[in-house]
Amino acid sequence: MTNSTEPQKPQNTKKNKKKGATLDTFYGAKIQNTEQTEDNIKENAPKPSKGNGNSPQTYEEFESEMTKKMEAFWEEKLEIMQKKFTHLQNQFDQTVKENQALKARIRQLEDNDRVKEQESIKQSQNTKKLEENIKYLTDKVIDLENRGRRDNLRIIGLPDKPEINTKLDMVIQDIIKENCPEILEQGGNTATDRAHRTPSTLNPQKTTPRNVIAKFQSYQTKEKILQEARKRQFRYKGMPIRVTQDLASSTLNDRKAWNMIFRKARELGLQPRISYPAKLTIYFQGKVWAFNKIEDFQLFAKKRPELCGKFDTENQRARNT
Repeated sequence: MTNSTEPQKPQNTKKNKKKGATLDTFYGAKIQNTEQTEDNIKENAPKPSKGNGNSPQTYEEFESEMTKKMEAFWEEKLEIMQKKFTHLQNQFDQTVKENQALKARIRQLEDNDRVKEQESIKQSQNTKKLEENIKYLTDKVIDLENRGRRDNLRIIGLPDKPEINTKLDMVIQDIIKENCPEILEQGGNTATDRAHRTPSTLNPQKTTPRNVIAKFQSYQTKEKILQEARKRQFRYKGMPIRVTQDLASSTLNDRKAWNMIFRKARELGLQPRISYPAKLTIYFQGKVWAFNKIEDFQLFAKKRPELCGKFDTENQRARNT
């Protein structure tokens, strides 16, 4: 009696398990968790055929084959991830190098800016020194020009006529005889080296006569004539003229700036006087006061009730500009 044994069916090991959450990989692929994968392997395992009990593929072989496939799958994914990671690492290294290069460039620019700032300071100092030197040299040239004119007198208001211009030397002698004959009586040398009009060309828009510059042979005689001209009004054939020291144009402009203040100070009895090169002196409250600039005089006048508001220095400044 033969006992036919039916092949024992493998028990279905699948249980009603709740499927695990999916893994969202780096590339967006959805891979089931380990428990679900094992269940799928057992579920899809070939069932042993009835008969002699031999199955075309055993469970162990199927599990081994699926394991190899899973290993190959993960090896492929790992290789892709490694390539991607290597690419990111290279990008990171490149970013670090660029960042270091930018930092070096910034340090270089800061150093260059610091050097330029130091050079700018040096340039400013050199410029200041040059300006001081230029001012010193300019003042020196003006002073030398004024000293070169120390024997000259400037005659203002003398009519600009041909009969006068052709004999200026004789006209100057006539002016001396008419206004200060005592110089001639004392035997002073009133001879002139030359006399001429200035400027050399006549300005058609200028209505006043050109000044006359006379260079005397004797400095002492020139000073005596100038002192007499400061005391009283000089005339030529009854016509009023003015005799002053001949100075450089810049010095004359500096003196001209005092004109309004000078006239007002004379009206107030302050005995004003313009000293060389362009300094105003006045006699006030028993003292002699000297001013090199209009601003200094303006500040002085504001502090004295007797003088405050009597000198229109702002109007004088507007006229000069």
